[in-house]
Amino acid sequence: MKILKTLLFVVLGILVVALIAAGVLPKKMNLESEIIINKPISEVYEFVKIIENQKYYSKWVMLDPNVKVSYVGTDGTVGAYSSWESEMDEVGIGQQEIISMEENKRIDYELRFKVPFEATDTAFTTFEAIDSSHTKVTNGFRSKMPFPMNLMMPIVEKMLKKDIDGNMRRLDSVLMSK
Repeated sequence: MKILKTLLFVVLGILVVALIAAGVLPKKMNLESEIIINKPISEVYEFVKIIENQKYYSKWVMLDPNVKVSYVGTDGTVGAYSSWESEMDEVGIGQQEIISMEENKRIDYELRFKVPFEATDTAFTTFEAIDSSHTKVTNGFRSKMPFPMNLMMPIVEKMLKKDIDGNMRRLDSVLMSK
């Protein structure tokens, strides 16, 4: 009986510490990745603004070869969006919509995840001409995790940062092969 009480107090102690940690950890995630691409800004922007082109460089689109993707609207314009549906939890079900654009400067997206979890997040891509043949591209992702799920934030941030960095390297590789 004494071992059971001790075990119960240990478990309760761990739970209290975890909840306190979740109370002080951030609930917002802001990730960014950037790369310099050896192409003019207009060429990079024209490629990136087309959502369908993500099949060439986005890990999440490329992860499931059986993913069903549909496109609504005029791709590369505000209001256009893609919907995806996958049986893989890492891909899930959701939509990505272009919500604003500033030519050769910025594209903003709204991401609506349905499965394996529900969330609405935002992402953006910015473009900066370094010179006539080099473009700095920055990709960002903004999300919120409610208490106590924010306890997972450091793990999720590390995984997503690795994926976003990989997406940027693949984008560079794809554009360099064009």
